[in-house]
Amino acid sequence: MELFEKYKYPIIGGGLAFFLALLLVTFGFFKTLLVLILVVAGTFAGYYLQETGLIDRFFENFK
Repeated sequence: MELFEKYKYPIIGGGLAFFLALLLVTFGFFKTLLVLILVVAGTFAGYYLQETGLIDRFFENFK
């Protein structure tokens, strides 16, 4: 566990690079680009909903 704590960011970066390379080989460049764009858009949408509290207010109506 100490090794992971010391090299956390390089390990995460290597894992993400491997995943990206796997997507590129499997789906091709443009499909991988579409997946990455959708992931970024979903991340921003989730962050926006969390920061504004819209989801919390929406689900409070059902309680």
